Amino acid sequence: MIGTDINTALPEIILAVYAMAALMLAVYGGKDRLSGFIFWATAGVMAVLGLMIAFAPAGTTTAFNGSFVNDAFARYTKVVMLFGSAAMLLLSQDYLIKNKLFKFEFPILIALATLGMMLMVSAGDLMALYMGLELQSLALYVVASFRRNSIRSTEAGLKYFVLGALSSGLLLYGASLVYGFSGTTNFAGIAETIHGDHLGMGMLFGLVFLCVGMGFKISAAPFHMWTPDVYEGSPTPVTGFFATAPKVAAAGLFARVVHDAFGGAVADWQQIVVFLSFVSMFLGAIAAIGQTNIKRLMAYSSIAHMGFALLGLAAGTEEGVQALLIYMAIYVTMNVGVFAFILNMERDGQPVTDIRSLGLYSRAEPIRAAAISALMFSLAGIPPLVGFFGKLYVLKAAVNAGLAWLAIAGVIASVIGAFYYLRIIYFIYFGDEVDPLSNRMPLLHKVALYGAALIMLVGALNLFGIEPIAADAAASLLK
Repeated sequence: MIGTDINTALPEIILAVYAMAALMLAVYGGKDRLSGFIFWATAGVMAVLGLMIAFAPAGTTTAFNGSFVNDAFARYTKVVMLFGSAAMLLLSQDYLIKNKLFKFEFPILIALATLGMMLMVSAGDLMALYMGLELQSLALYVVASFRRNSIRSTEAGLKYFVLGALSSGLLLYGASLVYGFSGTTNFAGIAETIHGDHLGMGMLFGLVFLCVGMGFKISAAPFHMWTPDVYEGSPTPVTGFFATAPKVAAAGLFARVVHDAFGGAVADWQQIVVFLSFVSMFLGAIAAIGQTNIKRLMAYSSIAHMGFALLGLAAGTEEGVQALLIYMAIYVTMNVGVFAFILNMERDGQPVTDIRSLGLYSRAEPIRAAAISALMFSLAGIPPLVGFFGKLYVLKAAVNAGLAWLAIAGVIASVIGAFYYLRIIYFIYFGDEVDPLSNRMPLLHKVALYGAALIMLVGALNLFGIEPIAADAAASLLK
């Protein structure tokens, strides 16, 4: 029995053992002298695990008395998270070296956060859910304040910690209510206690608190208050990491909980998700209009995009989950490319975050300007770029689920949000001429930027075949 359990959770066990071994090696083997090796080794381990999971046998297995679920849904999200984490980790090296933050702890913390994310999307029990969530959060609290000599970075870490503790308390309160009224913490057991199409009052309150806690983790409005300050104050590689893998984990966790534990009461949780989606889309679209700091702008952009992702989840159907999974894969790819560019926004060796500093950037770097413009068009959902198809999938799922009004609201929010993406492109091609930014960009960053832009252009042909994979993952969740 234990052998089967270990085999089911083997990728997570490998990553946990690697993180502990790397920590011991660094502490007793020279600390920061091994930073470069640990960075590449960590990214390599995550990439290998991603491939290992991608080519794992199909089917659904459980471990540890149903607390851990290994199905196509979990495998899909883990592959996206592992490759997203590995990409952002490698992109962060140059920035950390220049800013004297190249510490061995950084990749190990990223590995532990990724391990927590993997546990989150495979959780089949409220206790397993909380363990994964806190493992991810505790590592992210530290990396948010990784620049120890910066007041802004310390403030970002403290805000994230305090508000994260509050959200964890609310989530735990909801879990205790669900346990009290169902008599079990196992998702399958909770689902069996639901009779009819609606929850009892106690279970409904528990579900609301669970959704509030998960809404914080996904930075959905109105639980988004930490996002702009943490994105702005954290070191830029950390901001890029926040904008990629953790979003996939939180979206996957949200889908896992509402479908596995509360799938029999779609009408109840659908109202909550519809509210979060609607508010997030419009707050993210409108609040970003006045932003000139590109990191804060990307924070509000992430809120809006999480609203669109929740639009797919709000459908409450297999098609909606498929749309959510496709959207998150596209979103991560776009953000990896965008942050490869932002990491190289500097002048005289100092980071620059004001979008007005991109004035007439196209004259100095026409190819880079075209690449970042393609990514901004894709973020805005302009056809025929891949970002448009991501939004099309979630809008179609909402319409087919009888939520046409929410889909129309999404189109309106998308039109509003297009303004601040197009404004960046305006500065790049038509803005006031300013002192040029540094034209140095490491090869790895160029590969990420140009590769992501190319994917946004070429991927419109068939989305690189992720549509059937996402369909299988969605089917495994709603089995």
